[in-house]
Amino acid sequence: MANKVFCPKLLKNLGFHVRRLNSAPSPLSAVPPLNFTGDFNAATVAAPNLVEPAQQIHRAHHNNIINFEDVKELFYGVPTTKLIRSSLTLQMAAIEPMVDLGMWAMNSKLMEMPIFREVMLEFVKNTFYEHFCAGKDLTEVRRTVSNLSDSGLKAMLDYGVEHATENESCEQSTEAFIQTIESTKSLPESSASFVVVKITAICTPRLLKRMSDLLRWEQKDPSCNLPWKQKTLPLFAESSPLYHTSEKPEPLTVEEERDLQLAHERLEKICVKCLERDVPLLIDAEDTTIQPAIDYFAYSAAIKYHKDDQPLIFGTIQAYLKDAKERMVIAKKAAEKMGVPMGFKLVRGAYMGSEKELASRLGFNSPIHDSLQQTHACFNSCAEFMIEEIANGSGSVVLATHNIESGKLAATKAIDMGIKNERQNLQFAQLYGMADGLSFGLRNAGFQVSKYLPFGPVEQIMQYLMRRAEENRGMLSTSAFDRQLMRKELSRRLKVATS
Repeated sequence: MANKVFCPKLLKNLGFHVRRLNSAPSPLSAVPPLNFTGDFNAATVAAPNLVEPAQQIHRAHHNNIINFEDVKELFYGVPTTKLIRSSLTLQMAAIEPMVDLGMWAMNSKLMEMPIFREVMLEFVKNTFYEHFCAGKDLTEVRRTVSNLSDSGLKAMLDYGVEHATENESCEQSTEAFIQTIESTKSLPESSASFVVVKITAICTPRLLKRMSDLLRWEQKDPSCNLPWKQKTLPLFAESSPLYHTSEKPEPLTVEEERDLQLAHERLEKICVKCLERDVPLLIDAEDTTIQPAIDYFAYSAAIKYHKDDQPLIFGTIQAYLKDAKERMVIAKKAAEKMGVPMGFKLVRGAYMGSEKELASRLGFNSPIHDSLQQTHACFNSCAEFMIEEIANGSGSVVLATHNIESGKLAATKAIDMGIKNERQNLQFAQLYGMADGLSFGLRNAGFQVSKYLPFGPVEQIMQYLMRRAEENRGMLSTSAFDRQLMRKELSRRLKVATS
């Protein structure tokens, strides 16, 4: 326990103030205790007779889907040097004083000193950057993707830019996304599963907030006329929070409508290029203040652009939101009725702290589930729904999770429903540099597995790196499990080498 308070106390005694990032550990962070046998029910371990025989059989069935015992098979194709570096980097990220000090330094005025800045960026580049990112440019990304492909994993290419401030930066981001899509033609065949786009990079957050307010007001008052609104899927459910917009917003100005049209044109250019290169487009989620507008962009584009009966566009559903399941079902059923193939990426979420703070400030209950277990249940329920839809011949989903229990449950459900492992409609994903044990385990079970690959210059994606360091502290059980697996494999390789 002492090491958890050492750094903040030390900094305080030295006269420093530790400023946290405006983010909180993701709800996906805390997972049940892990061990190599895959038994996630402590009560069952202590008193197995409390579980019905049928439940014991089912649990044994889904625990055996992903094999973590054979570390040789799990890490085949992974160089020993990479295993060592990964283990050390994850260990550093799990040391709270180091993370606290690093975050304080990166947010301090010391970064204005050229020498200090150069030293810090070099340290970050040789540790966290190389572990969590694919490279500074497309040339380095190709090498990373090729290495992933050799190990049986695919890549989600994410150019690390977001939150544009004006049209010029939106245009620059659009061009970077198009170059990323174009680069897939030089990658190993089928090695890129998705190109990732953040709508905040091609449409300013200020305009997205204005649009979201108007879309929320339209939900409150259907007589509200939005002349700029294109055909889309349902954006809200009965349980969706609308408290962000307490008064009727002013209509978009002529200039705002022009900027919106430009944003549509940017997304259309990206979609057309994705169709040309035959690579799906994944649109990331943001916080609820702007998410309705992001869903609007995703759904309206999905209606226009798809590959026959296969979706081109994948929107993101955050399962820590209370309305997640209802919104997913409504949008999926509406798309099916329209004959539109719509894909979803399912995640747990990443804005827990800011969402709770905003709701509290406005005097409303948080839109986030009240407990971590409710979030787990929502994620698993959403996954189950989409797997059943796929088994019935409709739908596509990417299950983006670091939670091993969720991965096992989904894999078992898919096999029980008769979904062939190689089906593209069901895929799994984890962040590059994290949850490798789960990624390799799912790969060995025969499923399509991707790694989310952010790339770009070190300074450009510094905030992403610090969020990964912050999240990794909250994901100690998953991180510790990965480090256990890596150490076990390194020990095995050492014994082989010295025998």
